[in-house]
Amino acid sequence: MRCAGTELDLSTPIIMGVLNITPDSFSDGGRWFSHGQADLDALRREASAMVEAGARILDIGGESTRPGATAVSPQQELDRVLPVFETLSREFDVVLSLDSSTPAVMRAAASAGAGLLNDVRAFQRDDALAVAADLGLPVCLMHMQGEPDTMQQAPKYADVLAEVQGFLKARATDCVNAGIPRSQIVIDPGFGFGKTLEHNLCLLAQLHRLTDLGFPVLVGLSRKSLIAKLTGREVDDRLPGSLALAMLAAQNGAGILRVHDVAETADVLRILQALRDVQNS
Repeated sequence: MRCAGTELDLSTPIIMGVLNITPDSFSDGGRWFSHGQADLDALRREASAMVEAGARILDIGGESTRPGATAVSPQQELDRVLPVFETLSREFDVVLSLDSSTPAVMRAAASAGAGLLNDVRAFQRDDALAVAADLGLPVCLMHMQGEPDTMQQAPKYADVLAEVQGFLKARATDCVNAGIPRSQIVIDPGFGFGKTLEHNLCLLAQLHRLTDLGFPVLVGLSRKSLIAKLTGREVDDRLPGSLALAMLAAQNGAGILRVHDVAETADVLRILQALRDVQNS
């Protein structure tokens, strides 16, 4: 996959580190953002640690999409993320991903060094798909039932796997028709985005079915509330659950793991790869 000037090899799973430039994201909200702006010094240190630990992508977002989150204006989003892209693109040889659904933010971030567009709304906002195609960057299409402020109120599916798979296939077709090569498309089932615990577990158990669509699959399970529902753990105590889910996702075909805990997840992938090497020898 070509991400601006960098090529990513997705033949084995890789890690995407999360950097939320928001006051209200569920896990790290406010950690890198205070007094209305990004803490660039702290972000440099965190980005350096993530890259050293093995992250191939850093995902930067300026609007929380946690359950119940409210929207921010395009200007707020720009003010939050642009200084981060400008700073990190100068200092680190890593793919920078923009976590946004806003076309104006996509254009600005691409000019500031973004190499991947990651949209929880799968480029369904007005002009988003046309802008993505024009920019020529890889895209990640995520499934979400509803919007962040309402998505967890009463999610329902007749067949969650079939509906998620059908949506992602249709959006990927729209991308190809807009001029985005198939090789530049990633799909994400959207764990926790309009899904109950049972829906999430069903998708994880059958994740390999999504790989049948022929696109790399990105999985974001790190520290999510389904871990609390299974273990009772608060967000800061969900590392063991996150690592278990990362291992299961990688075993079931995930190509990109979007995580908060990069070093620990890298250890999981090393162990999984060692086992696969033995099995294939």
